[in-house]
Amino acid sequence: MAVTSLVPDALYWARSSKYFDGRVTVVQVSTVFGAERDYWTLALLGTDQHAMPDDFEILAPAEHLAEYPLRQAAE
Repeated sequence: MAVTSLVPDALYWARSSKYFDGRVTVVQVSTVFGAERDYWTLALLGTDQHAMPDDFEILAPAEHLAEYPLRQAAE
């Protein structure tokens, strides 16, 4: 899946050799640094970190189940 097809706030299954020892994880497209695509990052769920989308191979969209709300690391 191309980085250009990402949707703000959406969740994706992704893999990176730089993060999580290359294991598949769920990331969320973040606009915390700006709404324009050039400022988007990937929020690394369960941490307070953000990464550049190009650092990840986006594998597939991940479904967010409403009965399990997402909480940010600082909550």
